[in-house]
Amino acid sequence: MKYYGLIGFPLSHSFSKKYFAEKFKQENITDAVYDNYPLEDIKGLQDLLDDHPQLSGLNVTVPHKKNVLKYLDWVEHDARKAGAVNCLRIKKESPVLAAFSGEVGVKDHDFRIEGYNTDLYGFEMSLRPLLKRHHETALILGDGGAAQAVKCVLENLEIPFRVVTRKAAGSNILFKDLTPNDIKNHKLIINTTPLGTYPNVDEFPPIPYEGVTEDHLLYDLIYNPEETVFLKNGREQGAATKNGYEMLLLQAEKSWEIWNSEEKHP
Repeated sequence: MKYYGLIGFPLSHSFSKKYFAEKFKQENITDAVYDNYPLEDIKGLQDLLDDHPQLSGLNVTVPHKKNVLKYLDWVEHDARKAGAVNCLRIKKESPVLAAFSGEVGVKDHDFRIEGYNTDLYGFEMSLRPLLKRHHETALILGDGGAAQAVKCVLENLEIPFRVVTRKAAGSNILFKDLTPNDIKNHKLIINTTPLGTYPNVDEFPPIPYEGVTEDHLLYDLIYNPEETVFLKNGREQGAATKNGYEMLLLQAEKSWEIWNSEEKHP
């Protein structure tokens, strides 16, 4: 039997457990189990893995996508570039080779933890078919863990972007300073904030929606509800819209592929 799961806090509305339970049933996978492991403090990861030595893989959700990095023996290149991980592969072997490679130092455990970011794959594969020539520049709303994956994908696609936040940071634009002209000049707008997530469905990013046009593409990483106010406002302005459900499906399948891969890393 193979064991997998999800860490984060809270996990009351977890997509992953239901998704994998249905996957196992539909595909007649009888030798795998997926469960939730609420982890309020990432410092508890070591104890969790000691208590559940049968675990072969974990998904990582908020608030641990960034702070889990320092507990890993090896991190995939784009995940390191994004500065966030949402998938762990756990191998029952010594991390000594990882220490010699210079990736990390020796950890106090007898297993090896590899980190990946399958959000990168899910976002890129769901975004690519929607892109048109006029989607030359983007606005990223929010700058949390999810935004890091979006940044990495846009950089790989060579789409310049600006980040919009509530508080000043670097060259970020503040929500309060965003103008309709800013919106018009960025035909791709991606919401990475939690604004609008169930049950707070009436919330939405405070941007001047009057600047949205028929040439715009509004992408919301939120998948519940199916249409957030952010997407509704864009649709009413004639924009193309996309929620995060397909991205979620794709990233889950990518995690499964990683967990069952025989690929070895230094």
